[in-house]
Amino acid sequence: MTQRMTLPASSPSTAKPHVTPRSSSVARFLVLALVLAVTATGTGCKWFKKDAPVVQPVETMYETGHQSMKTANWDRAQTQYRSLIAQYPYGPYTEQALMESAYAQYKAGKLDDAVSSIDKFLRTYPTHRNVPYMYYLRGLANSTRDAVFLQRVWKLDASRRDLSTPMQGYNDLSIVAERYPNSRYAADARQRMIFLRNQFARHELDTALYYMRRDAYVSAATRARYLLETYPQSEYQYDAVAVLGEAYTKLGNQALADDARRVLQLNDPQHPWLTGDWPKYPWQIRRLNPFAGEKSPASGMSERK
Repeated sequence: MTQRMTLPASSPSTAKPHVTPRSSSVARFLVLALVLAVTATGTGCKWFKKDAPVVQPVETMYETGHQSMKTANWDRAQTQYRSLIAQYPYGPYTEQALMESAYAQYKAGKLDDAVSSIDKFLRTYPTHRNVPYMYYLRGLANSTRDAVFLQRVWKLDASRRDLSTPMQGYNDLSIVAERYPNSRYAADARQRMIFLRNQFARHELDTALYYMRRDAYVSAATRARYLLETYPQSEYQYDAVAVLGEAYTKLGNQALADDARRVLQLNDPQHPWLTGDWPKYPWQIRRLNPFAGEKSPASGMSERK
């Protein structure tokens, strides 16, 4: 008689697997780890990465920076405008932010940064209606670069420093005066150019007097002639004539010395060289201090304090 095969009460397809306490703990750990991984990658867990910066409307960012400008908070204005330019590289608000940022840097004394911002603006917007203003502002910045610390802290004569950046400032102002003569900045640019020319002339006069003091009379006369040829009508033109008179006298060329004297008698009869009272050099002991605030011998005075 044939026996029938019967299935067991629980087959592999339906029976629950046998779970030991240890395997249950492992399973729970794996589930927890999976949940943490999904949370970190799916929701941007703050422990693993910073929050993304909030993007504000360009109008709001500009207005914040502009209000800082109104209260002379130059550093805050620069920060706000920097963020605006980074998020919105082009547009009318960006153009205005670049201009105001350059002005804020100028007012904060960050002259190198101001010149860099102006150069960027001029490269990006060469036909902008405010180009005359940007050249004017660059002229102001270049005129005082490398001298702010010297003048404010040590009170040194600005004519005694390197004049390369003031020369660039003069060129910037001349662009305003010549290319944009009808702009609102042209008149002030011309006045500042006159001031700078006098500063350059004084630099040449100081150099001539330096040679005079060291008995290098030919070099002194050469420098004085250069001053008269390069900066005619400057405040120091008759001082240059006096240098010529003194140098020619020391060199024994009495004819040229007499010519210089006649020029002074006709045009500046009160010049102290005519009475032998010019130039007055700085006091010897004070000259030993390179940071002393003594006046230039070109002023005809020396401090004895």
